[in-house]
Amino acid sequence: MASFHVIAGANEAPSYPQVRRIGFSDLADSLRAGLDDFMTKPSHLVFLGLIYPLMGVVLATWTSGANALPLLFPLASGFALIGPFAAIGLYEISRRRELGMDASWRHAFDLRHSPALPSIAAVGILLFIVFISWLLVAQALYTSLMGPMPPASIGQFVSDLFGTTNGWLLIVIGNAVGFIFAVIVLSTTVIAFPLLIDRDVGAYSAIHTSARVVLANPLVMAAWGLIVAALLVAGSLPLFAGLAVVVPILGHATWHLYRRCVTPATPLGR
Repeated sequence: MASFHVIAGANEAPSYPQVRRIGFSDLADSLRAGLDDFMTKPSHLVFLGLIYPLMGVVLATWTSGANALPLLFPLASGFALIGPFAAIGLYEISRRRELGMDASWRHAFDLRHSPALPSIAAVGILLFIVFISWLLVAQALYTSLMGPMPPASIGQFVSDLFGTTNGWLLIVIGNAVGFIFAVIVLSTTVIAFPLLIDRDVGAYSAIHTSARVVLANPLVMAAWGLIVAALLVAGSLPLFAGLAVVVPILGHATWHLYRRCVTPATPLGR
C-alpha cells in the first residue's frame, strides 16, 4: 500500500531530475513511437480511449438545453485540461512495453499500487481545480458580455454569437483566456504524470520539472501544445468519436516525449 506522501516523494526531500533540450524531431519521434504503441496494443482504446467520446456525447446531451448551451464550448475545450490525468493508464502501458513487460490493457490498473499514487492524485486534483476555474471564468465572461438570461434557442445563441459585437468579443476574449489556461496546464503537467509513474519524486517536483522542461524548450513545447490541440480538435469533429484514436496515440506519445525530456533513472518496480 502506498504511504501517504505528496510534496517531496518517498525520500521526504525534493528531487529534481535533470532536464534536456530537445528538438522538433523529438516531437515527430514521440508521435511515431506513440502510434507504434497504439498499433501494437489497440485494445487499449476500448478501456481508455472511448472514455473521451462517451463523455463528449454526455456533455453534448447535457448541454442541449438552452440554459447550459453557453457552456458547451468551454466544456468541450476544457476537456483537454484534464487530458493529462485521463491518460495515466496509457503512460503505464508504454512504460511496461518499453521495459519488455506484459503490457496488456489490464495493467493500466496497476497504478493503484504505485508508491507515487498520492502525488498522482494531488496533481489530478490540481487539474480538476483548473478545469472548474475555467468553467467559472467562461460563465462569468458570457454573463458580462451577453447578459444573465440564457439564449431562447440554439438558433438564437448562434445568431447572438456571430451576429453581434459582443458575440465576437466573447469569441476573441474567451479563446484568449482559454489559451492562458492551456499554457498553465502545459507548463505544469506536460511530463508530470509520466515522471510520477516512472519515479516517486513528489507532486511539487513533478510540476517543477514540467515547468523546467517548458522553460528549457519553449518553442518545441509550444509546438507540442499546438499539435495536441490540433489533434484533439480533429478528433472531436465527428461527434468526439475520433478521440478514441487520438487520445491513446497522444497518451503513448507523451510517455516517449517524457523520456526525451528527462534524464533516465531507475524505474519504479511494480
